[in-house]
Amino acid sequence: MIRTPQERERTRQAIAAMSRKLMLSSRVVELCELEATPRQEEFLHKVLAEEIDRRERGKKARLLNRAGFPVFKSFEGYDFSEIRFPPALSKEDLLRADFIPEKKNLVLYGGVGTGKTHMAIAIGIAACEKGLSVRFFTVTELVLKLTEAYKAGTLERLIRDVQQLDLLILDEWGYVPVDREGSQLLFRIIADSYESKSLILTTNLEFSKWGGIFTDEQMAAAMIDRLVHHGHLLLFEAKSYRMMHALMRQPGPDKVKPTTHAEATTRLGEGGA
Repeated sequence: MIRTPQERERTRQAIAAMSRKLMLSSRVVELCELEATPRQEEFLHKVLAEEIDRRERGKKARLLNRAGFPVFKSFEGYDFSEIRFPPALSKEDLLRADFIPEKKNLVLYGGVGTGKTHMAIAIGIAACEKGLSVRFFTVTELVLKLTEAYKAGTLERLIRDVQQLDLLILDEWGYVPVDREGSQLLFRIIADSYESKSLILTTNLEFSKWGGIFTDEQMAAAMIDRLVHHGHLLLFEAKSYRMMHALMRQPGPDKVKPTTHAEATTRLGEGGA
């Protein structure tokens, strides 16, 4: 195949860029320019491109494995119709995970079984696919890890691991009360994450009740301040998906009226958001 000088130059530039990405010696590029035929340049270009692709796929697999997702979730078929987005965040922004490079937070608020955890995991998996570092914890799980690390003298190592993340997902926020020691450790994670990474929280608890869960109203207010200062609140207004689809669903009790946007906004606002 006859290639023009311009085409050969573009191929050499691509080889040079891939060599830098793979951290290869500049001698590769020099030998290519001095001795390689056009066919050899094409072959080298193909080899380098395939190696980069292999490494990127391996990195994504490692990121997904380390993230600790309990199940695999995606946005395929996901129903957004009963989720109220804030004006500053669109569905497209969410799907692209644009808030992560901006180090903004998401608070996913709504009843049990409305798709909050599904969304959080799907965002986390999409972030891993982009090469971002993610960890998923239930709040109970993270508090337990922090407490054990504190007692074992390895807390700072765990804190450093969390600090290196691009996205931290905390599921079931406020589902189980946290003792004072656990609250203080959790507050440190929130404080250290402020403006340094993105957080996603899923909760069915309005801000005004956080003080009762974390044993300290002042600490809860400080957590809220850090979360909402650079954050978005998404309201999940649907009835419970799990309740509606349970095989053994009983008639009658499932007719509870779902929380409206106005009611949720009012109740969340009571916490000082």
